[in-house]
Amino acid sequence: MALVLHAGSTNKNAFKTLIAAEYSGVQVELVKNFEMGVSNKTPEFLKMNPIGKVPVLETPDGPIFESNAIARYVTRLKADNPLYGSSLIEYARIEQWIDFATMEIDANILRWFIPRIGFSVYLPPAEEAAIAALKRALTALNTHLSTSTYLVGHSLTLADIVLTCNLTLGFSRLLTKTFTSEFPHVERYFWTMVNQPNFRKILGEVKQTESVPPVQKPSQQKEPAKPKEPAIPKEPAIPKAKEEPKKETKKESAKPKAEEAGEAEEAPKPKPKNPLDLLPPSKMILDEWKRLYSNTKTNFREVAIKGFWEMYDPEGYSLWFCDYKYNDENTVSFVTLNKVGGFLQRMDLARKYAFGKMLVIGSGPPFKVKGLWLFRGQEIPQFVIDECYDMELYEWKKVDITDEEQKERVSQMIEDYEPFEGEPLLDAKCFK
Repeated sequence: MALVLHAGSTNKNAFKTLIAAEYSGVQVELVKNFEMGVSNKTPEFLKMNPIGKVPVLETPDGPIFESNAIARYVTRLKADNPLYGSSLIEYARIEQWIDFATMEIDANILRWFIPRIGFSVYLPPAEEAAIAALKRALTALNTHLSTSTYLVGHSLTLADIVLTCNLTLGFSRLLTKTFTSEFPHVERYFWTMVNQPNFRKILGEVKQTESVPPVQKPSQQKEPAKPKEPAIPKEPAIPKAKEEPKKETKKESAKPKAEEAGEAEEAPKPKPKNPLDLLPPSKMILDEWKRLYSNTKTNFREVAIKGFWEMYDPEGYSLWFCDYKYNDENTVSFVTLNKVGGFLQRMDLARKYAFGKMLVIGSGPPFKVKGLWLFRGQEIPQFVIDECYDMELYEWKKVDITDEEQKERVSQMIEDYEPFEGEPLLDAKCFK
């Protein structure tokens, strides 16, 4: 007999159970034609959950309510389910992160979101407190994920399912890219999770919101009618005392011109130059190399690669290898390709000063991501490190061009040589 879940098809709390069921091989059916505010007010539903909240799971042994409890029940139906870890300490930590996802993430997202859509009174100080608490929680989560792929251990657990479902509401309705960019490891984690096949099957395609919803008035909230004030007998008017004539005040003397000049708005300061523009001129003209790369269609090694080494100025430019730190996460090809594509988009700020090649390597998962970058100057530009959070997701190593082996590796990466280091290329992307 399939378990029946009473909830709407877009209920993020129901998603926890449905995703856990996919991973556990448990059959759970979402009840048909569920209408929030109607279906959960029927006598039959209220027998299962007296306060009328959703979701509720019907089981052969009776109903269960509260979404985390339902997800736990479904997970435990499979003996030795890896979603609950492989040891007592892992089990405890899974429970720890489920509580964190509920009390620190979900609660603060809802305190921010619910008043904005008119389901409770909007109070700016309460919203500020919710946002501050959410940022504090995301900072802690970001620190944890800086060295971890998953919340607990080296594989996905129920804690990841609960947290991701709670974050889905935030990312899709509240948390703009500007907001989440402060938490790069949370971003990486979230997009990795929602693009796993079992998540995607339930959640569909998740898109990040571009704006925070405007504040709406609380729905169906009427102001109480003001009671009529009792009639008060009028008292006889008291004659006003004659007003004394106003004394003329001396006009303040005009401010000295020097003082006025001091109060005038300062002229806008010129935008500071990029430090790379202040470097000594280089014999290598980056745009000329980019044109040669783009226009070479045949004999690439003889024309483009040879031309690159003739143009390359080791005093004005430097070459860097990069290797993605979390290649074991790259289990889905299109997710890996999107990850690299997003990195190249965020590197757009360096287009005037850089050229890059990013290779996705392997015939099957996990795919390896490796790159080669040419930067103006002898170090990776600081503004790139500061502005592009992806940089810290890679190990960076400066190329020693006196080492013929490293020099040949540079040539192969520019050329899209295959097999690269013994493996086929899934894709090669160029930044120019």
